[in-house]
Amino acid sequence: MQFRKDINGLRAIAVISVVLFHFNASWIPGGFAGVDVFFVISGFLMTGIIFRGIEQEKFSILKFYVARANRIIPALAALCLVLLVFGWFYLTPFDYKALGKHVGSSIGFFSNITYWKESGYFDATSHEKWLLHTWSLSAEWQFYIIYPLVLVVMSKFMPVKAMKATVLLGTALGFIFCVIATYKWPDASYYLLPTRAWEMMIGGIAYLYPFTLTEKRKKLLEWFGLTLIISSYLLISKDNPWPGYLAFFPVLGSFLIIQAQRNDSFITSNVVSQKIGAWSYSIYLWHWPLVVAIYYFSLSVTFIYLGIALSVLLGYLSNRYIEKVKFRNDFGNLFTYLKCKPMYMALLVGVAGQVIFIQNGFMKLASSEYQYLLNASQASPYRNKCHINQYQIPAQSCEYFGSNITWATFGDSHSIEIAYALAKKLQTADIGLKHFSFSGCRPSYLENHAFSECSKWYNETVSYILNNKKIRNIVFNHRFTSTMLGGNAYYYPKLNHKLIGDEVIRMTKKIDELIIELAASKDNVYVFYPIPELQRDIKQLIGFSYLKNSSLVNIYGTDLSWYRERNKYFIHHFDNANYPKNVHLLRPQDVFCDEKKCFAVRNGIPLYFDDNHPSILGAAELVNLIK
Repeated sequence: MQFRKDINGLRAIAVISVVLFHFNASWIPGGFAGVDVFFVISGFLMTGIIFRGIEQEKFSILKFYVARANRIIPALAALCLVLLVFGWFYLTPFDYKALGKHVGSSIGFFSNITYWKESGYFDATSHEKWLLHTWSLSAEWQFYIIYPLVLVVMSKFMPVKAMKATVLLGTALGFIFCVIATYKWPDASYYLLPTRAWEMMIGGIAYLYPFTLTEKRKKLLEWFGLTLIISSYLLISKDNPWPGYLAFFPVLGSFLIIQAQRNDSFITSNVVSQKIGAWSYSIYLWHWPLVVAIYYFSLSVTFIYLGIALSVLLGYLSNRYIEKVKFRNDFGNLFTYLKCKPMYMALLVGVAGQVIFIQNGFMKLASSEYQYLLNASQASPYRNKCHINQYQIPAQSCEYFGSNITWATFGDSHSIEIAYALAKKLQTADIGLKHFSFSGCRPSYLENHAFSECSKWYNETVSYILNNKKIRNIVFNHRFTSTMLGGNAYYYPKLNHKLIGDEVIRMTKKIDELIIELAASKDNVYVFYPIPELQRDIKQLIGFSYLKNSSLVNIYGTDLSWYRERNKYFIHHFDNANYPKNVHLLRPQDVFCDEKKCFAVRNGIPLYFDDNHPSILGAAELVNLIK
C-alpha cells in the first residue's frame, strides 16, 4: 500500500489538538476529539491490512497481533519504565501505589476499564493519573484483538462483498448504540470499546468503499472534512456528552479527508505536518505525564509552554530511538511467536507495576506517623452499603445501631460520614439513626419532574421523614456550592466565578421551604454550612508534607478566605436566614479552620478521606458541633 501523506498529516491534526487541549483547555475546548480522529485512522489502516490478507488468502492473526505489539508496546513500555523510576524519587507512597496499578493496566491494555471504574475523564482527579491517556490505546488494542477474529470467522461463511456490507451495517448500529449509551452510561461510554468501535469501523468503511473523484471534488471534500474537524475542536467542549452524536462530526471529517486521497495537499503534506504526524504516537505518549507534572508539582503557567516543547522533543527522541527499532514479526510456527520481544517488555514492566501496587507503593518504608495519617484518612465503613446512586424506597434506607430511632441524617455524599460518627455517639445512649443520602442529588424539594430518580427519591424521603413520628431530630447536609460551581477545581487557588442564575435562586428557596417544614414537625433541625474543600486529595497533601520533612501535626488545606469566597453565596444566605428557633446552623469552619487557614490535618487528626469529604475522624469533630 502506498504511503499516505494525507493520513500522516491527519495524525498531526489529531495530536496537536489533543496536546493543546490537555495543556490548556481554553485554547481549543474540543481538542479531545483528536482521539476520535486517531480512531478513524487506525480503523482505516487495520481494515486494509486485514482485508488485503484475507483476499490474498495469506492473513495471519498471530502475525497481525505481533505486528501491533511491535508497533505499540516498546514506546509505551519505555514511558512506563521512566515513570516508575521517576515515581520512586518524587511521588508519595500513595501516588506511587496508584502509578503501579495504572502501569499494570496500561501495559496490559485494560486501562480504559480501570479508569472507567475510578472516575470520569474530565473529573479534577484525572490530572493526578499519569497514564490516563492510555485508555485510548487500550480501546484500540481491544479492537485489534476482536476485529480480525470476527472478520476471519466471517470470511469462512460469506464472500468479501457480504463482509463489507456487514461492516457497514455494524458501523451504523454501533453509532446508534453510542448515541443512546452516552446519555445512559456517560463514563462507560467515554472509555469503553462498545461505544468507540464504530469510530474505528467508519475508518474501515473508508477503505472498503473508496470514492472516485475529480481533483476539484477531492479538494472540496478535504476542505469540508477539515472544516468539520476544526469546528468540532472549537465548538465542542467537555460539557457536551461525549462521544454521542456530536462525535459524528470529527469522525465524518476524518473519513472525508481519507476519502479525498490528496497526497499532495499542502495542509497535510507540508514538512511540519509530516514530521509531527510521524512522531504523533510518541508525542501523545509523553505529553500527558508532562501535563500531570505541571499540576502535581503546582508549577507556573510558564511550564505549559515548556511542556508543549518537551512533548515534541521527547516524541521525536522516542520515535527515532525506540519506535524505529525493527522487531521480527514473521515467525515459522506458534511456538516461535513466543520469541516476540515486545511481549516480554510488557511482561517485565507490568510485573514491576504490580509489585509496586501490591507493596502499597512501599509505604512500609515511610515513617509511622505518615502511615498512621494515611490509614486514618478513612471513609465510613457503611459508605458503599448505605449511600445510593439510584432510586431506593426511603423505608429501606440504612438504620444505625440503636433500636430507638429518633434521629435522621439527610443529604448527599457529604452526609455519610457525619451519619456514621453521629450514630456512634448516639449508640452510647441506645439511640438509633436512620440515614438517607443519594450521590450527587441536589436539593430538589417539590420538583417532581426536573431530576428524575433523584427528585423522586428526594421528595419521597422528605415525606417519609415528616410522617415518621418517631424521628424527632434531623441533620441536613449537602455539598451546596458544587451545584453552582462544580467541584473544587484542580486550578486552586483560582475561583470559578459564575453568576447566580434563576435555577440556583429557585433551589435556595426550596431549601428554605424544606428546612421550615421540617422544623414545624420536628424537635430540632441541624443544618451544616458548606464543608471546606481541599486543593487536592488529603493523601497527597500528607505525602507532600512527608517528602518535604514538614510537620504532619497540622497540614495546610486552603486559605480561609478562599473557602469563604467560594461559598459566599450560601454563607451569606444562611447568615441572613430567618429560620425558626429550633433550626441550628452549624459552621464546619469552626473546627476545620483557624482565623487564616483551613486544614487537611489538624492537631494530628486527618479531617478528610479525599479532597472534599470528611473522614470518620473529621466527621466526629463536626458532630461535636451538634448540641
